[in-house]
Amino acid sequence: MKELKNLFVEQTDKTPLIDLNYMSGEMILSGKSIPINAPRIFEPVLDWINEYVKNPKQTSNLRLNLEYFNTASSIWLAKIVKALAGINKPECVLFLHIYFPIEDFDDIDDIKDDLSPIIDVVGSAAVSVGLKIYGTDTSGKVLKESMIFI
Repeated sequence: MKELKNLFVEQTDKTPLIDLNYMSGEMILSGKSIPINAPRIFEPVLDWINEYVKNPKQTSNLRLNLEYFNTASSIWLAKIVKALAGINKPECVLFLHIYFPIEDFDDIDDIKDDLSPIIDVVGSAAVSVGLKIYGTDTSGKVLKESMIFI
């Protein structure tokens, strides 16, 4: 099997930075995600993820640091998380890192509501899943964090 190449796409005003690194198992989406054509942005990401899960690293990290995303993006994010939850190697661990503005961090009920689609998707995963949530200030600095195992 040939090695999966990294995927890197620069951020724009309407599309997120995409940094998918096979060697490190790090998958980062950050910035804003309000693309006019969401499939054009996210199909290559989902294709990459589908290849990655065939031979994942021991530890995989999906970092969603999106200050804003639209409904079309949320559908693709759910597909990405679902694909990663399909890692069929029980010895592997998947960590989902999700970043929130610090003022939202203390309202745990709102965070649970926001995360319920993700928790529903990974609830039956074969892989062990950890969820880390971060509260950030306006510059993106992490001020508070919490870990949940699903």
